[in-house]
Amino acid sequence: MFRRDPVRAALQDLGGVLDRDLTQLRPLLRAALPGGGVIAAARDGRQVIVPLNLSPGLTREDRPFELASVSKPFTAALAGELARAGRLDWHAPLSALGGPLRGVPRTVTAWRLATHTAGLPTHPARAALTVLTRYHDPYGGMDARAVLDSVRRWAGPPGRFRYSNLGAGALALAGAVAAGEPCSAAGYGQALRRFVTGPLNLTVTLDPPRLSGLAGPPTGFGPLTGAGGLFASPGALLAFAQAHLDGRLGDHWVAAQRPPGRPAGLEVTAGWLARGPLRWHDGVARHARAGLAFHAGTGAATAILARGGEPLLGRRAPLTHLLLRLLE
Repeated sequence: MFRRDPVRAALQDLGGVLDRDLTQLRPLLRAALPGGGVIAAARDGRQVIVPLNLSPGLTREDRPFELASVSKPFTAALAGELARAGRLDWHAPLSALGGPLRGVPRTVTAWRLATHTAGLPTHPARAALTVLTRYHDPYGGMDARAVLDSVRRWAGPPGRFRYSNLGAGALALAGAVAAGEPCSAAGYGQALRRFVTGPLNLTVTLDPPRLSGLAGPPTGFGPLTGAGGLFASPGALLAFAQAHLDGRLGDHWVAAQRPPGRPAGLEVTAGWLARGPLRWHDGVARHARAGLAFHAGTGAATAILARGGEPLLGRRAPLTHLLLRLLE
């Protein structure tokens, strides 16, 4: 008997939910998940979650995967909910929150942090060394105070797009403070549960899963957990996207802007990259890649969680390309 091609079958299942013929994406899907992973889609109340080339312990639909920078939309959602609750002003100086945020330059606001326009570098300066000495935990030697000290020292003129883990991590710490939680990664996690994931009944955690069969240990983000340290299942990601589409998470993601310095054809809004009706974010950890996208016009959403980091050679963006091609 002939064995059904799993890639063809996956695209048929995805196309059935997205109401599209996706057969032409077979080469792209193979390139995006060479080490296996999960691809998921939802539209109009229908949902499919398809594991590809995974060991049995990794195929559970509720198993949390490493999100890497797909954590950033969750951090922006926390800021949005705090703003709707009157605890945070998107456009006020972050220093107005007081406490550990005193002394942060007045040009640094929650909105600028969420849109990578606060004038901050990509990483704290010490990461140039710790990316080598602490390969799987490059920010682990820092604490929240060191993060905010780095913001105070290195914040430059605002306005230009400069992708920043430092900025997203600082926004998460500010969210913890605004929520009345400790200024720490744990405080951020507590605030996220209270204001975002708890009300949505989503299982999103700061704790890595303890399962065999992973490509390698998860990447630690230390006090910059809000930039890349969350874990969630494919179903939780689709539900999170749906909470944007149906208005439960407000409209912080709607207004896109085009700051100087952004890549050609790219727009940005709080927590998301944008192009027309598309909103997405992707992420790369040492041994995992992730992506989440939704289309504001059709109401469709896709999520990809892949084993293995970016290749040293060859194409480096097939996952993101696939994520968007599924919706375009």
